[in-house]
Amino acid sequence: MNGTSLRTDVRNWLNQDNTVNHLILWNTIIFLVIGILRLAALGSNAAGFASLFLYDNLALHSQPSVLATKPWGFITYMFTHQGVFHFLFNMLNLYFFGNLFRSDVGKSRVLPVYLISSVFAGLVYVLVYNIFPRFAGIDGTLIGASASVMCFITATAMSLPNMELNIFFATVRLKWIAIAVVVIDVISIPDGNAGGVAAHLGGALFGVLYVLALRGGTELAKPLIWLFDKFSNISFKRAPAPKSGFKNFKPKKSPLKVVKRSNEENRQQKLDILLDKINEKGYNSLTSEEKSWLDKYSSDKG
Repeated sequence: MNGTSLRTDVRNWLNQDNTVNHLILWNTIIFLVIGILRLAALGSNAAGFASLFLYDNLALHSQPSVLATKPWGFITYMFTHQGVFHFLFNMLNLYFFGNLFRSDVGKSRVLPVYLISSVFAGLVYVLVYNIFPRFAGIDGTLIGASASVMCFITATAMSLPNMELNIFFATVRLKWIAIAVVVIDVISIPDGNAGGVAAHLGGALFGVLYVLALRGGTELAKPLIWLFDKFSNISFKRAPAPKSGFKNFKPKKSPLKVVKRSNEENRQQKLDILLDKINEKGYNSLTSEEKSWLDKYSSDKG
């Protein structure tokens, strides 16, 4: 067989050091686990109960009395999806706009902003249900990564408003896509999903506030960035390698094997360093000299 195993493909995909990939993986795992559990209960009289139980305990509840008993909903709801279309739509948008966000501001901000924007949107959702009389006494439930996706859309549109994207054979600037998505959400409020729309708009609002704060020198996700950075830097001590009996043996260096790096190798090494920097901190972290070098390199390769 010329192909690779699924396990190898997943490992290679995760080894890209892309936080967006990791988020999609966790969303996928949770979606599949819920699907398997629902399928397992399908042959029994408890099928409906099992489905209700799962979503009831993973969703974010709007009723304060219920929310107080299930506060974890602020986290679990953003990884929970119901229905294949709901899941695929969110994951495709998360992959596309999440990677735009990562390329712009760096991978270290992706997970913190994903989490904080969803919590912020969840708070907006709960407030809407408890402020407006129309929802009085109703215990609404919220699931899905849509709020975080909306945050990534508006955040990238704020940073890269004139980026052109090809959609259905038409070239559209990113700012117009963000505006269209927000407007569609607003005008769909009368259709009955006011709570979900409130969460979407909460995520979109956080994306705007995040970029505005970043421009002013304030990192809203700083505590989580610091926390996750500490976790990622934890390393386990490796056992020392056994000493070789040939510790005094030193091979002679052959002058034929000491080859000076070519200019192309040096350029490739510099390119790798810059790409790693972009992946870690975003394109805007490059100096003007580094951006010029990268543009020149791209022109030479083009």
